[in-house]
Amino acid sequence: MTLPMAVPAPGLPARVRIHEVGARDGLQNEKGTVPTEVKAEFVSRLAGAGLTTIEATSFVHPRWVPQLADAEELFPLVRDLAADLPVLVPNERGLDRALALGATRVAVFASATESFARANLNRTVDEALAMFESVVARAKAEGVHVRGYLSMCFGDPWEGAVPVPQVVRVCRALLDMGCDELSLGDTIGVATPGHVLALLTALTEQRVPVGALGVHFHDTYGQALANTLAALQYGVTTVDASAGGLGGCPYAKSATGNLATEDLVWMLQGLGVDTGVDLGRLVATSVWMAGRLGRPSPSRTVRALSHEDPESRKEQ
Repeated sequence: MTLPMAVPAPGLPARVRIHEVGARDGLQNEKGTVPTEVKAEFVSRLAGAGLTTIEATSFVHPRWVPQLADAEELFPLVRDLAADLPVLVPNERGLDRALALGATRVAVFASATESFARANLNRTVDEALAMFESVVARAKAEGVHVRGYLSMCFGDPWEGAVPVPQVVRVCRALLDMGCDELSLGDTIGVATPGHVLALLTALTEQRVPVGALGVHFHDTYGQALANTLAALQYGVTTVDASAGGLGGCPYAKSATGNLATEDLVWMLQGLGVDTGVDLGRLVATSVWMAGRLGRPSPSRTVRALSHEDPESRKEQ
C-alpha cells in the first residue's frame, strides 16, 4: 500500500517510541475476562508487528481489576518476547509479585487530583506518593526501570479543570523519588493542544526534562491526535497508545477509549516519522482481537484498512 504519502512537517522528531497499552489498559476495562492464552497471543502479535514496548499486565489485587487476575500465569508466557514488557505495580506486594517473575520494567500509578486518588487508590495524593517512595526505591535497587503514570493531568470528572502547577508538583515528586519516565494522562480526554503546550512548558520550567515525558491521551472529544501532534512538536518522543483503541478507565466513567495505535501510526507515517511498526500486521492483530471480543474495533484506521485491504483480515 502506498498511502499515506509521507510529507514531513518541520519541528518533529525523526522517531517516536510507542508505549503500547492495549494488553493492560485496554483489556482491564473489558466487562468480561479474556482468556490468558488469548492475552498472550495478543502480546505476541503486537511484538510481531514491531512494537518494542508493550505493557503486559498489572499486579494489582484481583478484587480491584479481576480482568487481570491472571498476571502470574500470563507474564511467563510472554516475558521472552523481543520487546520491553512493563507491568503495573500498585504497591510493594505488587512489586514482589512482579520481581518474582523476572519483570525488569514496572510502573506506578499516581493522580494529580485528590478526588481520583481517593477513587483509584483510597488515599490522598500525598499518601499515595509516600506509598510509592518505597516501591520505587526497591525497584531501582533491583535495577528495574520505573515509569510513573499521572492521571487527571488535564481535567477531573469531580473537580473539573486541574491547575497546571498542581500537576507539575506531582510530576516533580515522582521524578525526585526516582522514576525514570513519566506518562502524562488525559484520563477523561478533555485536553486541547494549547493546554498540552502549557503543561509541557511549565514542566520544563521546573527542570523536568522533556526526554523523560510520555503522553497518554484519550479520544473522548476527538482531540487525541491533535494533542499528540502538539506534544511531538514540543519535543516529546514517547506516546502511549492502545491497539484497536481498546480501553478507558474503570474509575472514571466519562473516559472513552485510548488513542488507537493504528491511528497514531497512520499519522506518523504520513509525517515521515519512524515508529518501526508494520501497520498492516498491527491492523490484522486488532481485527483478530476484535473478533475475540465480539465487536468491531473503534479505530478509524483499523476499520478503513480492514475494509479496503482483504489481506489485513488474514490471521498471521
